[in-house]
Amino acid sequence: KKAKDIVEKAVKFYKTNGKDKLFEEVNNTKGQFVDGEFYIFIIDFDGVNLARGDGNVKRIGKNISDDKDPDGKYYIKEMIEITKKSGFGWVDYKRSNPTNKKIEPKSSFVKRIEGENFFLGCGFYKE
Repeated sequence: KKAKDIVEKAVKFYKTNGKDKLFEEVNNTKGQFVDGEFYIFIIDFDGVNLARGDGNVKRIGKNISDDKDPDGKYYIKEMIEITKKSGFGWVDYKRSNPTNKKIEPKSSFVKRIEGENFFLGCGFYKE
């Protein structure tokens, strides 16, 4: 619920403030879209990471569409497919948890902003 709520809050922020302000606020690691392990990420339909709230600026501007989890799942491609087809949804995958460095199951809620070529997402570790 928390991941979905943060995404919905970011969508409302976009509608009020526009894309540039949204990207700026998402990239702010102390901004309103960061709450512990929960943060917003924005990826376009080509797989380019446009903004992220975790402070990993090296990934901004990079095409991450070929990222896959340890099981070989192309989770970014799945996020793109879901948001293009249904507008929103959940994607389950595995990632290294930065707090303990262990591979753990993660789930992200993703949602497309109508009229834009990108989607927003927020995930959490299930363990």
